Amino acid sequence: MVAVIHSSKSLRNVLNYNEQKVQQKQARCLTASGYPKDVEDLNFYQKLNRLTNLAALNTRTTVNSVHISLNFDVSEKLAEETLQQIASAYMEKIGFGDQPYLVYQHLDAGHPHLHIVSTNIKANGKRLELHNLGRNQSEKARKEIERDFGLIRADSRKLKEAYQVKAVSAQKIRYGKSETRRAITNVLDTVLNQYKYSSLAELNAILKLYNVVADRGGEASRTFQKNGLVYRVLDEKGEKVGVPIKSSLIHSKPTLKYLEKRFLENEPLKQKEKQRLKTAIDWIFHKMNKPSIDGLIKALEKERVSVVLRQNTDGLIYGITYVDHQTKSVFNGSDLGKPYSAKGLQERCSPGIKESPSLKGEPVDVKQGPAKQVDEPAEIKPSKNPANDNTSSPIATPKANDYIPYQLKRNKKKKRKKRIRF
Repeated sequence: MVAVIHSSKSLRNVLNYNEQKVQQKQARCLTASGYPKDVEDLNFYQKLNRLTNLAALNTRTTVNSVHISLNFDVSEKLAEETLQQIASAYMEKIGFGDQPYLVYQHLDAGHPHLHIVSTNIKANGKRLELHNLGRNQSEKARKEIERDFGLIRADSRKLKEAYQVKAVSAQKIRYGKSETRRAITNVLDTVLNQYKYSSLAELNAILKLYNVVADRGGEASRTFQKNGLVYRVLDEKGEKVGVPIKSSLIHSKPTLKYLEKRFLENEPLKQKEKQRLKTAIDWIFHKMNKPSIDGLIKALEKERVSVVLRQNTDGLIYGITYVDHQTKSVFNGSDLGKPYSAKGLQERCSPGIKESPSLKGEPVDVKQGPAKQVDEPAEIKPSKNPANDNTSSPIATPKANDYIPYQLKRNKKKKRKKRIRF
């Protein structure tokens, strides 16, 4: 068994995700523990209010939603009663036995799994600590439950990665295959609270992986002038299709005003994640010497990093955005430094994709997203003070003293030969 714990600020979003699965007949609610009615007699709002009423007892704690998935081996055929017993035992062992919680059996994957929704705010207003919950209480509970219920033992590190939400999941939208608003809502519920983005362009870099885009419209449009925002579905060519959905019509209200608040919150949070991404890129250049742009993108995928290129109609690259799915952080290339910008990478890479002579294109405004053009830096120089660069160890394990990060490379001074006078 593998347990994956997610925490967030929105109980409504988490509950809505599971209830939509029930409506689509891709899940069923098995248990409503700590509720005054049987699960069959509860509607959406009764399920939600029980949790939100508790959360309201502690307004200082904003992260009050707990979403747990318990994943079992594909060969295990577990009865509903057994799944209920496992969920109950797990919640008891991690200290959530007295909390109200809902248990959903999902039927949309090849392996059997449960989703559990709860809150960490207790009836006395105090909170249950979530820090290291997965590493400590959950890991101990997992091993005990595997033993007590005769489950197949999991290599937690490998299988946990396999069962976590993928960068681009099965929920990637195919226009015409699902109801547009519901499909967009599912994507936003996954992305908005999990990733750290600080501009509309960075958010769109993630959303486009799901064939969704947040669109302000042209500067002359009514939507833009009224500070409005709509969400659109993209086809496989990246073209907008279907009817736009107003942000105000989506239950979580992901309006421009809401997003701008998130931009400010996320900016300082993602800064500490820069070095992992820079080290991963530099390590790939070290291993591959001078890869093509395509080769670099494929290598970064193995490091759980998606690369979104911004190209003009002629195919010339004028910008690049990195989506690091391990740290859930998004960075514009130039924010990492000149060597990681679109211009810098093209100079470091071997020819493979048509290069732009000027790399000028549609710029990215921090709050408004694509609007005007931004010039990428034209010259790349190594750091003048490499001793100040706090470079961590590379992603892979190189030979001792074999790895030199790009920032630390510097030209060696030639030794002057001594002149011998006779």
